[in-house]
Amino acid sequence: MFAARTGTVGSKNLDETAKLRKHSVLSLGSREKAPKSSSESSKDNRLNTTGQTQQRGWRLALMRELEMNWYLKICNLSYEHTIAYTTGMPHRNLGKSGLRVSCLGLGTWVTFGGQISDDVAEQLMTIAYESGVNLFDTAEVYAAGKAEVILGSIIKNKGWRRSSLVITTKLYWGGKAETERGLSRKHIIEEIVRAMTHVINQGMAMYWGTSRWSAMEIMEAYSVARQFNMIPPVCEQAEYHLFQREKVEVQLPELYHKIGVGAMTWSPLACGIISGKYGNGVPESSRASLKCYQWLKEKIVSEEGRKQQIKLKDLSPIADRLGCTLPQLAVAWCLRNEGVSSVLLGSSNPEQLIENLGAIQVLPKMTSHIVSEIDNILGNKPISKKDYRS
Repeated sequence: MFAARTGTVGSKNLDETAKLRKHSVLSLGSREKAPKSSSESSKDNRLNTTGQTQQRGWRLALMRELEMNWYLKICNLSYEHTIAYTTGMPHRNLGKSGLRVSCLGLGTWVTFGGQISDDVAEQLMTIAYESGVNLFDTAEVYAAGKAEVILGSIIKNKGWRRSSLVITTKLYWGGKAETERGLSRKHIIEEIVRAMTHVINQGMAMYWGTSRWSAMEIMEAYSVARQFNMIPPVCEQAEYHLFQREKVEVQLPELYHKIGVGAMTWSPLACGIISGKYGNGVPESSRASLKCYQWLKEKIVSEEGRKQQIKLKDLSPIADRLGCTLPQLAVAWCLRNEGVSSVLLGSSNPEQLIENLGAIQVLPKMTSHIVSEIDNILGNKPISKKDYRS
């Protein structure tokens, strides 16, 4: 799958302009009653909407179960033969498309072709694959193209069925020449939506999505696709972790419910900040100590960075109660958001990857009480008055 990126890194999200229609309450009684107060009507509205959402969820789950049972029956197989059963890795639909992806994926930014050797990269991919991960993410700019080459070489050497994998890559930065970067026709054949439609029609990709696009830009791409009978994006790659919540929790839900765009999130540990390694400064062997990551070091030692470390220490007792590490708690917290199709992990060694994959075991423990307790410590839950569930 291809993802088109914007050239602006770290830009502010644009304000949403679309307004959703208000929900109407359906009366189930036959007797006439006195008009309800606005607070009572609002309460009934929320209850009705929640019930409708649950019913839709049950219907979708039932349809998936029936489809799976039918497939296993005609193939003379049982559920025990499925990867989801043998590995325990949950799978989710990528947005409202039919593509099923593991809820945890493996990213290659910084690591493949750079921070780690090719042998370690193969170890990481093997661990992820054998743990049920079917989603692997890369980009043409990662290690100047080396990450894509290493990823492809490992898949070929391991002999894994290509049909069992979902590979995502991203376009924009490309090479050094002016004609080797951007989203021009020279680079990806034509203007973005038309180019991606051509790429899919030619069999070079199955789906396309966006990365670091604003909600307004994604909606515009969808409108263009529908207007000219082309293929719209199915997902947006967005940064999402304990300290970065606005886009995924406020903006993307509207896009999911209106046009089916899902969320594939990255940096669940905030470039290692949430790992706990920076609690007492910047270790010499850490990523933030590298010259090219001076921006990360400055972020960690800033006043905001020190406040974040204090909050992480306050979260540690919750992790202890749940019997997990702080990174596992952070990844499970991302996964508890049903609007997230998959969380991309980035690891520099096998031990770290195995630890992060353990977040799957923590996910069932993420009750509403635990989530509320985490929100109280963080104090940064985005406020949204809109309800996108209908």
